[in-house]
Amino acid sequence: MSLKTGVRNSIIDDICVLIPTYNNEKTLAGIIDGVLKHTKNVIVVNDGSSDCTAEILKKYEGEIYVLHIKKNKGKGNALRIGFKHAISLGFLYAITIDSDGQHFPSDIPFFIKELKNATDKKTLFIGARNMVQDGVPRKSSFGNKFSNFWYWVETGIKLSDTQSGFRLYPLAEIAKLHLYTVKFEFEIEVIVKAAWNDVKVKNIPIKVHYDQENRVSHFRPFKDFTRISILNTWLVCVTLFYIIPRNLYRRLKKKGIKRFFVEDFLHNYDSPKKKALSMALGTFIGISPFWGFHSVIVILLAIFFNLNKVIAFTFSNISLPPFIPFVVLASLYTGNFVLGQKTTFSIEDVKNSFEFLGHIEAYIIGSFSLATIASLVVGLIGFLFFSLFDKKKIVLKSG
Repeated sequence: MSLKTGVRNSIIDDICVLIPTYNNEKTLAGIIDGVLKHTKNVIVVNDGSSDCTAEILKKYEGEIYVLHIKKNKGKGNALRIGFKHAISLGFLYAITIDSDGQHFPSDIPFFIKELKNATDKKTLFIGARNMVQDGVPRKSSFGNKFSNFWYWVETGIKLSDTQSGFRLYPLAEIAKLHLYTVKFEFEIEVIVKAAWNDVKVKNIPIKVHYDQENRVSHFRPFKDFTRISILNTWLVCVTLFYIIPRNLYRRLKKKGIKRFFVEDFLHNYDSPKKKALSMALGTFIGISPFWGFHSVIVILLAIFFNLNKVIAFTFSNISLPPFIPFVVLASLYTGNFVLGQKTTFSIEDVKNSFEFLGHIEAYIIGSFSLATIASLVVGLIGFLFFSLFDKKKIVLKSG
């Protein structure tokens, strides 16, 4: 089916509204009618509905674009097909709106206004719902907070709503992404990978309505939550082992070693306190008994406490393989001291078939005690060093 869209003279003509739908016969017509009040550029993707959806859509022949998928494959798949069709029609942006009745088509002008006012036209806008208002299901509120947290971990960006399906996508930027998921988790994958590819992601406030009588949700709590959890696990791993190193390498290449060291490693604009706390955090985690997870833990905590990730990660590497026997030995002696025990150990004991479980209490207590002491000492030295460094920098600038 094709419609004549005419000559496009404004940004509004570059925007279509994309409605993925699956068995929402009670609310679909109301959503389409509401959208048509604001634009004629409407694409509905019928994701294999088995109710009266096809009959409802026949009433809009000649008014909207309709795509029918024979078998239901998921919201993500429907969105991907809709995006491709929108691009083939020459649209530059797509506003997606759910067909279950929770979104208000009257909010569409807010997305258009935000796009018009944006200095960066590549921005991806997500409608932020008021998740504390009456009528919002507790599981939806919890799921949103869960999603927001992991999005922050994966991108460093704090959003108030990452699960809303009411969005404005810059289609050219989305087309560049390598996307794999096809169900509800697609809406997480797309915004994470967009951020990784330097697309600005921003929330704008929208209204929301949860009609328990007419609204049909196809979210399966166990299956879909499991799929989302698996996706987030993968995205966190990619963040830690590819995205963060990639970004560091890009900044190093762009700035050169000296400028990178001063601005990114020392974080020239970070306060001495923040740098010192980053050193202390890295030292504490590096000595702690979380073997195999030091890097993951220190990066997550540095993000959570808004500390210098590079400094924290660097100092956590006190437990590199050559140093491990010495760290373990020092932890054992510290634990013995705290427990009042007099067992003696040597570095050879640690290296050669050491019966570790027989001294696990001393090791764990000693490990945390040593980590606390070392982090306090390192943090204090770091604070004094960076304070002196900052004073010298001020003197040089004033001179």
